[in-house]
Amino acid sequence: MIEFKQIIGRGTRLYEGKDYFTIYDFVKAHHHFSDPEWDGEPLAPEPKVEREEPMMRETQPQDVTQTTERAERPRKARIKLADGKARTIQHMMCTTFWHPDGTPMSAQQFMEMLFGSLPEFFRDEVELRRLWSDPVTRKTLLVGLADKGFGPEQLVEMQRIIDAERSDLFDVLAHIAYALPPLTRDQRVDKAKVVIPLEFNSKQQAFLDFVLSHYAEVGVEELAPEKLSPLLRLNYHDSITDAVKELGAPDEIQRVFHGFQKYLYAGGS
Repeated sequence: MIEFKQIIGRGTRLYEGKDYFTIYDFVKAHHHFSDPEWDGEPLAPEPKVEREEPMMRETQPQDVTQTTERAERPRKARIKLADGKARTIQHMMCTTFWHPDGTPMSAQQFMEMLFGSLPEFFRDEVELRRLWSDPVTRKTLLVGLADKGFGPEQLVEMQRIIDAERSDLFDVLAHIAYALPPLTRDQRVDKAKVVIPLEFNSKQQAFLDFVLSHYAEVGVEELAPEKLSPLLRLNYHDSITDAVKELGAPDEIQRVFHGFQKYLYAGGS
């Protein structure tokens, strides 16, 4: 109980920009938080004291628009990793990550640990794009990362911290590994749509447009192998027979679904 109250005490320490903190209580210690022998009886709130308005003094006119923009602009922090390149994170984020042994670590520590582990999974940017472009090898990569403590939930949280919520999990890995600027999913869709008409017929394009709309709205999980059948049923009103008539045999449909994804993650402008 003493340790739990020390944790609460640390959380309530104030500093600029901190407006909340989160306690993960796995053993329901908070049920014992009210302890009269320890805390004494609760005190009544102090009465509110009305303050006199200070005398106004003359000041120079100020641009209200600029002041508001400065106040609303999120604060950023730059983290320099071992490659000497800086990554930018949202300084205001108070997220805590966890070591495999259950001890907490900061977002910066998590980023540094992920940076150091990524070379185990791909040698360079080209290999990362190749692995991520195929839904089968992408799934294998994600499972491997999760086994090392970098699961989908942690990667999604890091996506938020680097201010890339409308981007792809690929952008999290590429940004941390190679300091590449994230692209939004909409930008990736626009790039892919330039190439898709050259590689697929009109009926296949229509289905891929449907798939891309789901990807842009939801994320890369819509491109997983197990999503193909639900997407077909959704687009063709539960009729796989109609899907086969429009798109070809099941093997051809799978080839189209897997094959177009490389255009989402191709390098270059």
